[in-house]
Amino acid sequence: MRRYWLIFAQAVTVCLAILFVVTTLRPDLLRLAGPATAQQASAAGGLSPAGPGMGVVSYADGVARAAPSVVNVFTTKHVNVPLIPLPDDPVLRQLFGQVPGVTRREASTSLGSGVIVNQDGYVLTNYHVVQAADAIEVALTDGRRDTAKVVGADPDTDLAVLKLSTLRSLPAATLASDRGLRVGDVVLAIGNPFGVGQTTTQGIVSALGRNGLGLNTYENFIQTDAAINPGNSGGALIDAQGNLVGINTAIYSESGGSMGIGFATPIEIARKVMDEIVKTGGVKRGWLGVEPQDVTPELAQAFGLPRGAQGVIIAGVMRDGPAGRGGLRVGDIVQSVNGKRVTDTTSLLTEIAQLPPGQRATLGILRAGKSAELAVAVGTRPGKPR
Repeated sequence: MRRYWLIFAQAVTVCLAILFVVTTLRPDLLRLAGPATAQQASAAGGLSPAGPGMGVVSYADGVARAAPSVVNVFTTKHVNVPLIPLPDDPVLRQLFGQVPGVTRREASTSLGSGVIVNQDGYVLTNYHVVQAADAIEVALTDGRRDTAKVVGADPDTDLAVLKLSTLRSLPAATLASDRGLRVGDVVLAIGNPFGVGQTTTQGIVSALGRNGLGLNTYENFIQTDAAINPGNSGGALIDAQGNLVGINTAIYSESGGSMGIGFATPIEIARKVMDEIVKTGGVKRGWLGVEPQDVTPELAQAFGLPRGAQGVIIAGVMRDGPAGRGGLRVGDIVQSVNGKRVTDTTSLLTEIAQLPPGQRATLGILRAGKSAELAVAVGTRPGKPR
């Protein structure tokens, strides 16, 4: 045993001596495994080392990839400003219907952001950024400027597509794959908050599928705590690799500034809206012509439904509308569309809106306590006035 102990002690002494020599003369050999693994992990997450051997990561590579495609959008519209209102005289009111006044036409300017989605000059932004604009100018990060026109808009999702007048071969954003986000993923918002210039803020995905906010007709927002402020509207929400995952749309704020709750339209929705606008100049959605109402516990009790029952009660049916022609009645409870369960008004509107006009939809309903199915030819949802 003593001999074995001496052999072990000598082996440990030799190993320590070798380690000392290697550490002194070639310390880089000992760091090969550590930094390589960190670099591989950083590459997988879209991060880049921020300091030599420090293990600090940065999102600079992803931002550098996406930032050139994010533009500033400046809009101008003319409004009549009253200067000298005339007295409320009965004679003038009888002659003109309303009392006229002396006005002058002034230009009102506002700003927002946008994302270049095509090298041919197509820019995706929010509808409220360009709504009622008389003139639109787009500024790129490299200093170039160009005028733009609205190709088409979709007020129901607050999205619009612009087309630059002269500039081409532009840096286009890389669109992320549909439904690739998860709660907790790192995201970055790029835009022009308060007109200070292009700014990048970082946060995470706080929630997915947010709706019922009263912002749009169709809501399916990404919620993030990345700082979004006035001027960020229409800008890019990107992942760590620089892929476009959403269009920044709105914030929740009691002060007008960021409070850590921002909303972005997912890229899967923006992509469909954009493609249809580019092809046809607008977006067509399915429509039933009904007034839906969520099933509340009180209504469930009144209709004799079991506890926890889900569906949508039809509170009104438009005369000669698609649903009326298909046989849907007031008091019917819609529980499914083409076999997919309907839980509330939002899900019903969303399912119908996704169907192309003219297609027949099979509605699973509950009428007078009995289940039935109705085949309804979906109509075209009337557009909102521009």
